[in-house]
Amino acid sequence: MLGWRMEAAMSDTKPTKLITIVPTTGRVRVSFAGAIIADSTAALTLRETPYGPVQYIPRSDVCMELCQRTAHASHCPWKGDASYYSITVGERIAANAIWSYEAPIDAVSAISGYVAFYPDRVDTIEIS
Repeated sequence: MLGWRMEAAMSDTKPTKLITIVPTTGRVRVSFAGAIIADSTAALTLRETPYGPVQYIPRSDVCMELCQRTAHASHCPWKGDASYYSITVGERIAANAIWSYEAPIDAVSAISGYVAFYPDRVDTIEIS
């Protein structure tokens, strides 16, 4: 479901977590080592307090043949378990540059089938 707000109070001492997911306006392109890794007009923008917005791109718009799943994993109480991928282009490798919630919790099920990129591990993430 797009455009929703989730409020989940962790405890009396921690702030409320707000997450919104909306369609990204425009095209999102991700490049690394001279290659376009992702090119999409169907991305989603996820905003999660206190972090900046993150572009989630459909796997079908990502050159997954340049990506290798790694053993790295993490857990977010608001999104679920994340899997990670490295990107290899020629001799360059961006370790764990991509993450994906392959079976996200129901509240963020809109990002199932999407991946996100760490901006500091790729050359560019452009929105136009």
